[in-house]
Amino acid sequence: MLDHDGDTHLYVQIAEIIRQQILDGDLTPGHAVPSEAAIQSRFGVARTTARRAFHMLREEGLIYTVQGEGTFVGQPEMPREERKISLYRKIANDLVDRVRRGDLQPRRPIPSETALVQEYKVARETARKAITFLREQGWVYTVPQRGSYVSPEEQWPGD
Repeated sequence: MLDHDGDTHLYVQIAEIIRQQILDGDLTPGHAVPSEAAIQSRFGVARTTARRAFHMLREEGLIYTVQGEGTFVGQPEMPREERKISLYRKIANDLVDRVRRGDLQPRRPIPSETALVQEYKVARETARKAITFLREQGWVYTVPQRGSYVSPEEQWPGD
């Protein structure tokens, strides 16, 4: 656990925990490491603290990030664990399922980027990419300064 009262910055302590997981083989080359949002939640720290820990590990060459996919152990040229589906697509698919079940109604708001970040423990850009994908597919529309809403059923894409 973190020593909140000690003389070592929290981000340095978090980086050391992840570094040790890599050295112990708990996190192996090519495998995903927890997201910044997951680190934030797990350790009860600010997003900037998690980012600084990841920055430190990237600078050491222990991890690398692929936008929309996650952060992985090793160098970018190394093969990485293949995800069956990208994170943003998983979020989008989950939201489509909620629309089809009736949990999200036409002309009513979908969860905000912030809510999606918290629910899925992903970066804001990943949540934004999921909403953009849904908009491109016709599942949602966005009203400036108001948010994104479920499209009327007649505008939903066909299967």
